[in-house]
Amino acid sequence: MQLLWLRSDLRTHDNTALTAAMERGPTVALYLLSPGQWLQHDDAASKVDFWLRNLVTLEKGLGALNIPLLIRHADTWDLAPEVLLQVCREHRIEAVHANDEYGINETRRDQAVARALENAGVGFHHYLDQLLFQPGSVLTRNDSYFQVFSQFRKVCYSRLYESMPRPVRTPKAQAPLSIKSDVPPTRVEGFATPSASLQALWPAGEEEARQRLERFSDERIQDYQLQRDFPAKPGTSQLSPYLASGVLSPRQCLHAALSSNNGEFETGNTGSVTWINELLWREFYKHILVGYPRVSRHRAFRPETEDLKWRKSSEDLAAWQEARTGLPIIDAAMRQLLDTGWMHNRLRMVVAMFVTKNLLLDWREGERFFMRHLIDGDLAANNGGWQWSSSTGTDSAPYFRIFNPLAQSQKFDPDGRFIKHWLPELADLNKKEVHNPNAAGGLFAPNGYPAPIVDLGASRARALAAFKALPGRQSALEPAYE
Repeated sequence: MQLLWLRSDLRTHDNTALTAAMERGPTVALYLLSPGQWLQHDDAASKVDFWLRNLVTLEKGLGALNIPLLIRHADTWDLAPEVLLQVCREHRIEAVHANDEYGINETRRDQAVARALENAGVGFHHYLDQLLFQPGSVLTRNDSYFQVFSQFRKVCYSRLYESMPRPVRTPKAQAPLSIKSDVPPTRVEGFATPSASLQALWPAGEEEARQRLERFSDERIQDYQLQRDFPAKPGTSQLSPYLASGVLSPRQCLHAALSSNNGEFETGNTGSVTWINELLWREFYKHILVGYPRVSRHRAFRPETEDLKWRKSSEDLAAWQEARTGLPIIDAAMRQLLDTGWMHNRLRMVVAMFVTKNLLLDWREGERFFMRHLIDGDLAANNGGWQWSSSTGTDSAPYFRIFNPLAQSQKFDPDGRFIKHWLPELADLNKKEVHNPNAAGGLFAPNGYPAPIVDLGASRARALAAFKALPGRQSALEPAYE
């Protein structure tokens, strides 16, 4: 008997470990509920709910293959070896199959499980599945992990020319087993059930994920480069929750993009090429987790920035978290996050830069808050994004490049459609006033909208001074405020 240990790969199609297990013999699947570990990782309630809803649809998909799904509880990952051994003894398992996960805690868990299984005479096989390229296979000439995305992308392109990753075939159904599936829970302790409206935005299941991918690649990917930065437009794929939970694979995404661009990934339609580059950004940050494990430990990628004098202001932090900064584009983005579990990617950058530069609050505060609310929360992408914006990370924005929230708002939400949707109290302002009500003669007061909590010009200067004070920082280039 083979055991498929499911983690962030909640699908039956193009699942490397599933196919490998079934090719070796009769297979049973296992999923571990680990709410204590999820709390330690700041996983959002909406994210956990999404996993559980996907387990329900996955159990049906596995059932079509006659694979029973077992649900077991291992509150924290240090209990995983014991629970897996118990399942292996109960069902006389010969080998366990799992797709690789990344991050220091995930790595230590899998190493402990492998040792325990080996001592018990049970095989442990793990597979590349969550990524297109094995970490450690895309390296510099000095055999180190890349720190700059453009250089990483160039090598990835050459690898794609050599060998294009192909989706894994789904095996035919196996003979029925005398093992009954467990019923996936609808909730776990410590995580509240999100609103029905939030759940409705993110239906569970592979079929939903594939339909979204098909609609995007058929209807919107061609204009992706032109539309993706405008939060009021449906210009993005909104596939990130399905990728983060493994309901959809990166190979499926890559081949959908290639199909939309006549098989090209570097030339041709700029929208398709740009979206493929976004898949490679996801890849890049996962490789960083492996090559530079300190980023899994809440450490800055650039060690010198650990000495940065971040401000401590519970008032400013709360105002940002509660969407009452007085900067409409920031507050609208935060309301989108709080209501939907998701935030438009352009706004994630604008918000992160506002928090770390204008408010000069530690990027770890923002990273943690995002993880606690994002339905697509992913350590690598979230950490990479916050460290990029705060100028502490790999391939990060130069410290003197600071987004101006007002300029970003006027450029990417010119008519204020996104702002007015999420801030209806500003609905009566014209498209000029809505970006900065404070400059519109005090119109913010009657509408109950607060004045800005920070002066953008003074706070920009404060951030520049803080970064210039770090050893080794140079100020030869003119600071940019976009």
